[in-house]
Amino acid sequence: MVISVAFVDDHPILLEGLVSLYSNRADLSIVGRGENAVDALQLVDELCPDVIVLDLSMPGDPLAVIEIIAQRYQRTRIIVFTASSSIETAIQVLGLGVSGYVLKGSTASDLHEAIKTVHAGNTFMTPGFATKVIMSMKTDSLRRKAQTSARLSAREEQIIAYLMRGSTNREIAASLDISEKTVKHYMTVLMQKLDARNRLEVVLAAQKLDSSNLAATGANAFN
Repeated sequence: MVISVAFVDDHPILLEGLVSLYSNRADLSIVGRGENAVDALQLVDELCPDVIVLDLSMPGDPLAVIEIIAQRYQRTRIIVFTASSSIETAIQVLGLGVSGYVLKGSTASDLHEAIKTVHAGNTFMTPGFATKVIMSMKTDSLRRKAQTSARLSAREEQIIAYLMRGSTNREIAASLDISEKTVKHYMTVLMQKLDARNRLEVVLAAQKLDSSNLAATGANAFN
């Protein structure tokens, strides 16, 4: 399947380079390009690309455009391609509906992989940077208290605590003395409760929960 892609960046040389580089990929079709937030919204409205790759420092209001695209044009997946390694910014745009966050220091294959990943309905972040974001959210979640309709069991809170630590299913199973199959069951339940599609989105959603119990449970889990 060929993925239609639009690029938006206010640096002409970078924009031309992206278009030139990915035009030769058999699985990608570059359908448009733009230089500012207004262009981004127009491209999505007129061309409805599968994926739009945009910068955060371009003229206009990129955050507002991201929110509009995420709400009104849900067929188009959004990748932020930026020089900003701000964890707070990454968390903010992920909350607005961005599916991918790729640093401009990444390789060409990383961005290509990001495009394929988000088109498949998953979330992508630059390797290494994703770990920093998750660890930051772990710290924030231990002090944040937010109202939510989802309520987690003690065991589910333990699973999330280990996910925030970066543990694999096998490691979680060994630590909690349960089977790996049981851990997978809990993961399925958590994704349903939190409306998440993968492990990263479970962690992202968990930060919005009332974390007063999670703090104590997570601390006990690591003792």
